[in-house]
Amino acid sequence: MPQGDKDKYTDKQKRKAEHIEEGYEKRGVSDKEAERRAWATVNKESGGGNKSGSGRGKKDTHASARKGGRLGGEASANRPASERSASAKKAARTREEHASHH
Repeated sequence: MPQGDKDKYTDKQKRKAEHIEEGYEKRGVSDKEAERRAWATVNKESGGGNKSGSGRGKKDTHASARKGGRLGGEASANRPASERSASAKKAARTREEHASHH
C-alpha cells in the first residue's frame, strides 16, 4: 500500500477526516495542512486504518475532541465575571430577538 493511500480506512474514518478538514479550512488553514492535520487526528483517535479482518480494529478514543472541549471551557473560565455576564446578556437578547421573528 503506497504512502497516503486511504484504502485501509473505514467510511466512518474518511467522513470524520473530511469533517475535521473542513473545520480547519474554515479557520484559514491551507488545504494541504488541513488534510494533514485531519488525518493525524483520525489516526490519533482510532489508531490508524481499521479496515481488515475480524473485529474491524479498535474503538475510537475521542481524545482530540475531549481536549478541544476542555480547552474551550478553560478559555471561558479565565475571562472576568463582568465579561462573561455581558456575553450572557447579549446571548439572551439575541435569543429573544430570534424568538420574536417566529
